[in-house]
Amino acid sequence: MIEIKHLRKVFDDDTIPLKDIDITINDGDVISIIGPSGTGKSTLLRCINMLTEPTSGSIIVDGQDITKKGCNLNEIRKKMGMVFQSFNLFGHLTIIENIMNPQITLLGRSRQEAYERAMYLLQQVGLASKVLNYPEELSGGQQQRIAIARTLAMDPDIILFDEPTSALDPSMIGEVQSVIKMLAKSGRTMMIVTHEMDFARKISNRILFMYDGYIYEEGTPKQIFEHPKKEMTKRFIQRLSSLTYKIDSSDFDIEAMNDELTAYGEKLLIEAERLSKLSLAIEEICINNIVPESDVPDILVKVEYSEKMDILSTVIIYKGAKFDVYTSASKLFLDLLAEPTTEVRQDEVPEVDGYDHQITMRFKWMEGE
Repeated sequence: MIEIKHLRKVFDDDTIPLKDIDITINDGDVISIIGPSGTGKSTLLRCINMLTEPTSGSIIVDGQDITKKGCNLNEIRKKMGMVFQSFNLFGHLTIIENIMNPQITLLGRSRQEAYERAMYLLQQVGLASKVLNYPEELSGGQQQRIAIARTLAMDPDIILFDEPTSALDPSMIGEVQSVIKMLAKSGRTMMIVTHEMDFARKISNRILFMYDGYIYEEGTPKQIFEHPKKEMTKRFIQRLSSLTYKIDSSDFDIEAMNDELTAYGEKLLIEAERLSKLSLAIEEICINNIVPESDVPDILVKVEYSEKMDILSTVIIYKGAKFDVYTSASKLFLDLLAEPTTEVRQDEVPEVDGYDHQITMRFKWMEGE
């Protein structure tokens, strides 16, 4: 258990990312920390494992105040693993060496013990075939999964994730999230700073919404995402909300979806033209091509708008035969694919997701359109 009491952090330039934090983290909690940029989310994680020294307050881990002089931080940190957004792998070491070396130097394991543990974890994250590769030879998503395996090799009781998918291409986010979902079921205590709202909602038992250096509101995912009590939480959730659809028959109500997309666009001030392109893409890919080729269609469609990047996107994952978007018979859709404001990726989905294929489309906006 971790108890945080009146935690405050003031940097040398007088910025105050943490003003007064009080929170208890129970064993087995999976906590997602959400909120606008610059509200102290990452600073809170870095203070918990003392990578950043708090200005005042206390952090009590299993009854020991780690902010006090004389505390053996190395012993405390053995209980905590941290996964950064920048991977932090050693480029001159192979993948297996990246995972073995910390076990040998910090835990005193033999090379054989470290090797066996590393291989087991690489199998868990689906990358056992990459043992002799170097980090630069792997995709961003694969490097992050290696970073998670390296953290797990140290057998931590608590894992801190600092925006683990923010540096990844959208097509790679799912593979990292799948590994974290697997860990969430293992009973480990986890704290995750994330901007992925659907992910936070599905994986967590508690949500912390941070604003202006405080834990502004906390609760279950249902409470925070469906019934927030405070005004700033309501505004944040409305601005970052996403839409999810499951298409499992040929009777899917595309018109109802379009009505919902229109309302979504009006709320977030998205141009009608971009929404029309999105609707065309979903109908052509899902209804006109994937559904007719499936006895029992199983398609998940996620629509999300990033206000910061001004990008409207959809991610379509599905089971069954692969559909190549460039083989579409619709000239209107092919013209849409050729537009410079449209980005398309077609990928295989990791087996742990239970689906076969993924199509990601992003619709940007250019001045003068």
